[in-house]
Amino acid sequence: MILIGRNLSPFVRRTAASLNLLGLHYVQRPFSVAQNAEEIRGFNPLGRVPALVMEDGEVLVDSSVILDALDELAGPDRALVPRSGTARRAVLRAVAIGVGATEKVVGAYYESRRPDAVRWEEAQAKLTAQAQAGFAALDRLAEAGGWLCDENLTQADVTAVTGLDFADRVLPDLAAGRFPALAALRDRANAIPAIGDTRFKD
Repeated sequence: MILIGRNLSPFVRRTAASLNLLGLHYVQRPFSVAQNAEEIRGFNPLGRVPALVMEDGEVLVDSSVILDALDELAGPDRALVPRSGTARRAVLRAVAIGVGATEKVVGAYYESRRPDAVRWEEAQAKLTAQAQAGFAALDRLAEAGGWLCDENLTQADVTAVTGLDFADRVLPDLAAGRFPALAALRDRANAIPAIGDTRFKD
């Protein structure tokens, strides 16, 4: 399999970490949406990452779709999202909050990069508050001291970790010590090579 995109994107990174955790072999083409737009559109007409080229040549786009396919490949005993029931719903809820918080970080980051004359301060403040509310909800889940939804690590943890790391990288004041339980979980997860080794390196 071929993973398209670089791990600066939290959505590419959660895909890479999941591939590692599931023991699925892949190679990565670390294309940047800014510098390799044409190459990326060859895999995804939207020009977005990640994309995953499957072994049979099928191309999957969007990390949620890719991760669902990877869980299916790995089988129910190894999948990072439980197969059914309340456990599945709990993980999917936490994943949705993590993805939503991360998307708000992305929006706030892009707003922060606008020239002062066209920056919409109210929108940036709203996006920041939404991201903080999402991370706060995950922080409350992390207060029990285990993983977010289970005694085992799940996709909820992978998504939360990659989202918080991204926030700390691009908008360090957004989290800035506000989520200590989630930060502790993040550090524990990053100590696992399958996750920690996917951190973006300049």
